[in-house]
Amino acid sequence: FGYVGVLQEENVEASEGQRNVLNQLRDWDLWGPLFICLSLAIILSLRAPTKQTSHVFTTVFVVMWIGSLVVTINAQLLGANMSIFQSLCVLGYCVFPLTVSALTIALLRVTWLGMLWLDLIWLSIGFLWATRVSSVFVGQFVKKERRLLALYPVFFFYLILGWLILLF
Repeated sequence: FGYVGVLQEENVEASEGQRNVLNQLRDWDLWGPLFICLSLAIILSLRAPTKQTSHVFTTVFVVMWIGSLVVTINAQLLGANMSIFQSLCVLGYCVFPLTVSALTIALLRVTWLGMLWLDLIWLSIGFLWATRVSSVFVGQFVKKERRLLALYPVFFFYLILGWLILLF
């Protein structure tokens, strides 16, 4: 909650700890997001029908990388000054809560707790967490009057991934 001011005001004076975190976001790597993407794809493909496992794996993989790329290009067209790889890295790491939600849902499906309303609760927690963290990152690069335009695709990106989690 300490990053609320980053999205709501134009010129925010961040604390030392917040500046350190935001500066560390500028260093990117793609191994972590790749591992998270592969984990989500494997979890969902294991739950899919036998004839659809390769299609599910491919769909999750493509949606994650193409969706991250679309969100990044949209933010850049709105005036954000960020690297494509930096954005792919952060958006990929932000899928981790959805991956945890998918794993929780998959584990609860084999128990008597595998009910749709519990799945929706777990998915909502992961979705809100992922969207909030991503919006802090994207919001720091886009001007205040354009932030909603930049965050709109972020919302849909995680909504599509959440839909895939519920679907499979």
